[in-house]
Amino acid sequence: QVQPVESGGGLVQAGGSLRLSCAASGSSFKIRGMGWYRQAPGKQRELVAAITSGGDTNYVDAVKGRFTISRDNAKNTVYLQMNSLRLEDTAVYYCYAPGWGIPWGQGTQVTVSS
Repeated sequence: QVQPVESGGGLVQAGGSLRLSCAASGSSFKIRGMGWYRQAPGKQRELVAAITSGGDTNYVDAVKGRFTISRDNAKNTVYLQMNSLRLEDTAVYYCYAPGWGIPWGQGTQVTVSS
């Protein structure tokens, strides 16, 4: 299995927006649940948003109302739209499909400055 490729991170001021993309491979993409995770320095990796194969979504409380996860099965891509970014959103962001034996990608760095 090929690891996913995350992109779209960068440096943004607090209150700004970023859109992350995750390009995945494999014909099974459309039936996989996908999640966006993040890991801040000195902290454990945490799930922030998830989307099922049917498009149902779920978010951790800290990002509800600010982040939106979506998917385009025709492009094998998952997105994370991040609005009203806060300093505490600074982290490396990863996409992952639990239970499919696909390795983690390299992630994309998001840095929010004051």
